[in-house]
Amino acid sequence: MPASQTTLNFQSSVRLKYVKLGYQYLVNHLLTFLLVPIMAAAAVELLRMGPGEILRLWDSLHLDLLQILCSSLFIVLMATLYFTSKPRPIYLVDYACYKPPVTCRVPFSTFLEHSRLLPVFDSKSIEFQIRILERSGLGETTCLPPALHYIPPDPTMADARAEAELVIFSAMDTLFKRTGIKPKDVDILIVNCSLFSPTPSLSAMVVNKYKMRSNIKSFNLSGMGCSAGVISIDLARDLLQVHANAYAVVVSTEIISPNWYAGNQRSMLLPNCLFRMGGAALLLSNRRRESRRAKYLLAHVVRTHRGADDRAYRCVYEEEDSQHNVGIALSKDLMTIAGEALKSNITTMGPLVLPASEQLLFLLSLIGRKIFNPKWKPYIPDFKQAFEHFCIHAGGRAVVDELEKNLQLSAQHVEASRMTLHRFGNTSSSSLWYEMSYIESKGRMKKGNRVWQIAFGSGFKCNSAIWKCNRSIKPETDSPWADCIDQYPVLIPEVVKL
Repeated sequence: MPASQTTLNFQSSVRLKYVKLGYQYLVNHLLTFLLVPIMAAAAVELLRMGPGEILRLWDSLHLDLLQILCSSLFIVLMATLYFTSKPRPIYLVDYACYKPPVTCRVPFSTFLEHSRLLPVFDSKSIEFQIRILERSGLGETTCLPPALHYIPPDPTMADARAEAELVIFSAMDTLFKRTGIKPKDVDILIVNCSLFSPTPSLSAMVVNKYKMRSNIKSFNLSGMGCSAGVISIDLARDLLQVHANAYAVVVSTEIISPNWYAGNQRSMLLPNCLFRMGGAALLLSNRRRESRRAKYLLAHVVRTHRGADDRAYRCVYEEEDSQHNVGIALSKDLMTIAGEALKSNITTMGPLVLPASEQLLFLLSLIGRKIFNPKWKPYIPDFKQAFEHFCIHAGGRAVVDELEKNLQLSAQHVEASRMTLHRFGNTSSSSLWYEMSYIESKGRMKKGNRVWQIAFGSGFKCNSAIWKCNRSIKPETDSPWADCIDQYPVLIPEVVKL
């Protein structure tokens, strides 16, 4: 390309950039631009009238004591109604993520060696697992529970209970230590775990362990998929709107010991390759006195769901005969449903968080598609204007890649998701909190920053939680990233040859 043409393209892109910035500034400050001239005109008129004429105008109103008193009472009444009907603010006081011990680490070589030693897997299944790991985005430091380190693994109900106790109790011990509250101070307890739902429940196990109050309101959520963490936050928010001066503890985890698959059905082998140990415990409160030390304020929770039949959960596997490589792609049905759930979530959330300039463009695009041409490409709002940080569920590399592309995010915006997947693997509903901890450990979370947590789950669900940082957060010595944050970010190649 000639140098003159390159210079022209550059100048054109710069002009477009400044045009867009000018448009955004104008629309977002339109009310200011309208009010300033009116206020200036009123000020000039008052200066022209002079003090004597202003006093005569005031006297002509004939306001007596009764009118002033009634007006004051009306203002007080309206203010009282406004503040009593306003939802209680929900604070995230603090949270803690479980960090597995090094004894649970599963490097690729160990994982594949164990798989080869097991007679339940044929050669094609071994090859498939290799290809999955090569493209997964996982690193060499992810962890599996102790029960899955045996050859052959034979996890029992006792092993699953032991894993649940290890993950949940460790996270909660750290949470209580950080916040200084006692277990008996907790008014609401919510535990979510999709695949392991024993009797007695996990929430009952927690209540019994910490000797919590007998009148505690406890909930155990199961079968909700990887987006259950946001669902739990939504439930806690609703309960905290009803119960004043309360503390709520939310525990998000996935117990994978009893769900290890011994067979050759490829779709069932995926969790073996991607799911790893993890869990998080959160302390939420509606107490005003917690506003000073709380890390975040909950702004919004948006939940959307798109129904799907069995076809949406099938995976498509393609084998390349020339190189004997096994590739994997989610079915078109599933991608369509996931896309619809995300679009529905964006449509619901947009008016709540986007500046006026983006809302106007989105509205014009929607009207144009409905009236003029349905084939027009929908306008994707620039969410970077609404949020400083993004926490995308680290369910797999393809999910992060797709959202980075569709939401036009930068590499730094998805860095927390990629590094969480690399360091801890897919930790299901708790992955969002490892990502939040990564951002904090990097020292990037400042007062006033807004965070968008995006979670995907079976069903098909797309749930969002929006937080506002309440104070600048310094890196913590007991975070799961404390001993390795200086090594990140790392370069993750498209394919790691094993």
